[in-house]
Amino acid sequence: MISEITLSQLETLSFTGRPLVICDVDEVIVHFTRDFEDYIGTHGLWLDTSSFALNGNIKTRETNVPAAESQVAELIGSFFEDRTRHMETIDGAVDALNHIGATADVVLLTNLPHTSGDHRRQNLAGHGLPFPVVTNSGPKGPAIRSLLQRARLGTAVFIDDSPAYLASAHEYAPEVHLIHFLHDDRFSRHIAPLDYVSLRTARWDEAKPHILGLIGGS
Repeated sequence: MISEITLSQLETLSFTGRPLVICDVDEVIVHFTRDFEDYIGTHGLWLDTSSFALNGNIKTRETNVPAAESQVAELIGSFFEDRTRHMETIDGAVDALNHIGATADVVLLTNLPHTSGDHRRQNLAGHGLPFPVVTNSGPKGPAIRSLLQRARLGTAVFIDDSPAYLASAHEYAPEVHLIHFLHDDRFSRHIAPLDYVSLRTARWDEAKPHILGLIGGS
C-alpha cells in the first residue's frame, strides 16, 4: 500500500533514536486553501466551503455547476506544479517545528504529486525548515507504520488536518499520538471531534507546547 516512490524515500531516512514527529504540510505548515482558491479563480471557478471536500465543491462562477472530478484532479496537479515553490507558511509553524526538532526527529509527510516533491523541498527549506520531506499518495497510515518500524522508538506524534489521514494513522499505528490541526474554520466546523486524537487545534501556539509535553521537550 506504499508506492515505490514513497518507499524509496523512506529508505533514505536515518534516525537518532529520539522521539519522532511526523507532520503534514498543506494547511498545517503552509497555506493551501487560500492559494488554491486564488488559483481556481483564475479559471473561472470558486470553492464552496459548505462541506469538507474538494470534489463537488469546486464550482463555475457563471453557472454554479460543480466541476467534473477529472477537471478537479487536473487543477490540483497544475496548482502544485505552478504554486508549490511560492507557498507561504502558517503563523508559528516554522518556529514550532524547529523548536520541536531540537528534541525529536521530524519528518514531513505530504500528499502531493511526486513530481512536485522537489518544489516542496525547496519551498520549505527556503522558509527555514531543513527536515526530510516524504511525498506520499493515498492513505498515510502505511507510511507512518513504516517510519515507526525504521525509527525503532517508543514516542511518536503525527499532525494532520485530514480526518481520513488521521483515521488511517490510528488504524496502522494506534500507538502514535495524533494532533488534529484545523487551520481553516470554514472547514473545521464540518468535522466532528475524533475521540482518538490527543489535541484538536487551529494554532501552533497551542500545538507546540502540547507536542513538547508528549515528547519530553521544553
